[in-house]
Amino acid sequence: MAPAKPGPSGPAAPAATAATPQIQLIPASAEGALDAAEEAVDLLLDSGRAPGDVLVITTGAQHPWAEHELSFGEASYWAQHDTGDDVFYADAAVASRAASRPVVVVAVNGGPVATALSLAHSRAGALMIVCGDPQQINSVLGAGV
Repeated sequence: MAPAKPGPSGPAAPAATAATPQIQLIPASAEGALDAAEEAVDLLLDSGRAPGDVLVITTGAQHPWAEHELSFGEASYWAQHDTGDDVFYADAAVASRAASRPVVVVAVNGGPVATALSLAHSRAGALMIVCGDPQQINSVLGAGV
Protein backbone atom coordinates (compact mmCIF):
# COMPACT_ATOMS: atom_id res chain seq x y z
CA MET A 1 0.00 0.00 0.00
CA ALA A 2 2.84 2.43 0.72
CA PRO A 3 4.06 2.47 -2.94
CA ALA A 4 0.62 3.67 -4.06
CA LYS A 5 1.01 6.98 -2.20
CA PRO A 6 4.01 8.26 -4.23
CA GLY A 7 2.16 7.53 -7.50
CA PRO A 8 -0.69 10.01 -6.98
CA SER A 9 1.59 12.67 -5.46
CA GLY A 10 3.87 12.57 -8.54
CA PRO A 11 1.40 14.27 -10.93
CA ALA A 12 0.50 16.86 -8.27
CA ALA A 13 3.98 18.42 -8.38
CA PRO A 14 3.86 19.39 -12.10
CA ALA A 15 0.36 20.77 -11.64
CA ALA A 16 1.61 23.02 -8.83
CA THR A 17 4.46 24.23 -11.06
CA ALA A 18 2.04 24.85 -13.94
CA ALA A 19 -0.03 27.16 -11.73
CA THR A 20 2.84 29.65 -11.54
CA PRO A 21 4.49 30.05 -14.94
CA GLN A 22 7.74 31.95 -15.24
CA ILE A 23 7.15 35.43 -16.66
CA GLN A 24 9.60 37.09 -19.05
CA LEU A 25 9.27 40.65 -20.30
CA ILE A 26 10.50 41.83 -23.69
CA PRO A 27 10.35 45.63 -23.87
CA ALA A 28 8.58 46.85 -27.01
CA SER A 29 6.35 49.69 -28.11
CA ALA A 30 2.70 48.92 -28.88
CA GLU A 31 3.63 49.22 -32.58
CA GLY A 32 6.58 46.83 -32.17
CA ALA A 33 4.91 44.28 -29.89
CA LEU A 34 3.86 41.96 -32.74
CA ASP A 35 7.39 41.93 -34.15
CA ALA A 36 8.83 41.25 -30.70
CA ALA A 37 6.35 38.40 -30.22
CA GLU A 38 7.34 36.93 -33.59
CA GLU A 39 11.02 37.06 -32.60
CA ALA A 40 10.18 35.35 -29.30
CA VAL A 41 8.30 32.59 -31.13
CA ASP A 42 11.20 32.13 -33.56
CA LEU A 43 13.65 31.80 -30.64
CA LEU A 44 11.38 29.29 -28.90
CA LEU A 45 11.11 27.16 -32.04
CA ASP A 46 14.84 27.47 -32.78
CA SER A 47 15.61 26.26 -29.24
CA GLY A 48 13.58 23.10 -29.84
CA ARG A 49 10.17 24.05 -28.46
CA ALA A 50 7.39 22.26 -30.36
CA PRO A 51 5.13 24.62 -32.35
CA GLY A 52 2.05 23.11 -30.69
CA ASP A 53 3.41 24.22 -27.30
CA VAL A 54 2.99 27.91 -28.15
CA LEU A 55 -0.05 30.18 -27.96
CA VAL A 56 0.29 33.82 -29.04
CA ILE A 57 -2.27 36.30 -27.73
CA THR A 58 -2.62 39.86 -29.04
CA THR A 59 -4.24 42.55 -26.89
CA GLY A 60 -5.04 44.90 -29.76
CA ALA A 61 -5.15 44.21 -33.49
CA GLN A 62 -5.24 40.58 -34.61
CA HIS A 63 -2.01 38.90 -35.64
CA PRO A 64 -1.86 38.69 -39.47
CA TRP A 65 -1.89 34.86 -39.28
CA ALA A 66 -5.14 34.92 -37.30
CA GLU A 67 -6.70 37.40 -39.74
CA HIS A 68 -5.73 35.18 -42.66
CA GLU A 69 -6.99 31.98 -41.07
CA LEU A 70 -10.24 33.58 -39.93
CA SER A 71 -10.90 34.56 -43.56
CA PHE A 72 -11.62 30.84 -44.11
CA GLY A 73 -14.18 30.84 -41.28
CA GLU A 74 -14.17 30.31 -37.56
CA ALA A 75 -14.72 26.55 -37.80
CA SER A 76 -11.50 26.11 -39.78
CA TYR A 77 -9.61 28.50 -37.50
CA TRP A 78 -10.62 26.70 -34.30
CA ALA A 79 -10.06 23.28 -35.90
CA GLN A 80 -6.40 24.26 -36.29
CA HIS A 81 -6.34 25.15 -32.60
CA ASP A 82 -7.89 21.84 -31.63
CA THR A 83 -5.34 19.91 -33.70
CA GLY A 84 -2.61 21.51 -31.60
CA ASP A 85 0.15 20.89 -34.14
CA ASP A 86 1.24 24.47 -34.71
CA VAL A 87 1.67 27.83 -33.03
CA PHE A 88 -1.81 29.28 -32.53
CA TYR A 89 -2.57 33.01 -32.68
CA ALA A 90 -5.61 34.46 -30.95
CA ASP A 91 -6.95 37.87 -30.10
CA ALA A 92 -7.44 38.41 -26.35
CA ALA A 93 -11.18 38.80 -26.97
CA VAL A 94 -11.46 35.15 -28.06
CA ALA A 95 -8.45 33.63 -26.29
CA SER A 96 -10.64 32.35 -23.46
CA ARG A 97 -11.63 29.62 -25.93
CA ALA A 98 -8.00 28.59 -26.36
CA ALA A 99 -6.65 25.67 -24.39
CA SER A 100 -3.68 26.03 -22.08
CA ARG A 101 -0.27 25.56 -23.65
CA PRO A 102 3.18 25.31 -22.07
CA VAL A 103 4.19 28.71 -23.45
CA VAL A 104 2.03 31.79 -23.98
CA VAL A 105 3.46 34.82 -25.77
CA VAL A 106 1.51 38.06 -25.36
CA ALA A 107 1.86 40.98 -27.78
CA VAL A 108 0.67 44.06 -25.87
CA ASN A 109 -0.38 46.04 -28.93
CA GLY A 110 -3.34 47.99 -27.51
CA GLY A 111 -6.69 47.01 -26.09
CA PRO A 112 -7.59 45.91 -22.56
CA VAL A 113 -4.20 44.84 -21.23
CA ALA A 114 -5.10 43.80 -17.66
CA THR A 115 -7.77 41.34 -18.77
CA ALA A 116 -5.55 39.93 -21.51
CA LEU A 117 -2.57 39.41 -19.20
CA SER A 118 -4.71 37.69 -16.60
CA LEU A 119 -6.15 35.40 -19.26
CA ALA A 120 -2.71 34.70 -20.73
CA HIS A 121 -1.34 33.87 -17.28
CA SER A 122 -4.17 31.38 -16.76
CA ARG A 123 -3.35 29.69 -20.10
CA ALA A 124 0.44 29.51 -19.63
CA GLY A 125 1.82 26.25 -18.31
CA ALA A 126 5.54 26.86 -17.81
CA LEU A 127 6.32 30.23 -19.39
CA MET A 128 4.58 33.49 -20.26
CA ILE A 129 6.49 35.95 -22.43
CA VAL A 130 5.04 39.46 -22.52
CA CYS A 131 6.10 41.84 -25.30
CA GLY A 132 5.21 45.47 -24.66
CA ASP A 133 5.74 48.60 -22.63
CA PRO A 134 7.47 47.59 -19.36
CA GLN A 135 5.79 50.34 -17.30
CA GLN A 136 2.34 49.31 -18.48
CA ILE A 137 3.02 45.62 -17.97
CA ASN A 138 4.59 46.10 -14.52
CA SER A 139 1.61 48.20 -13.43
CA VAL A 140 -0.64 45.23 -14.26
CA LEU A 141 1.53 42.28 -13.21
CA GLY A 142 3.46 43.92 -10.40
CA ALA A 143 6.78 45.70 -10.29
CA GLY A 144 9.91 43.86 -11.20
CA VAL A 145 8.58 41.47 -13.82
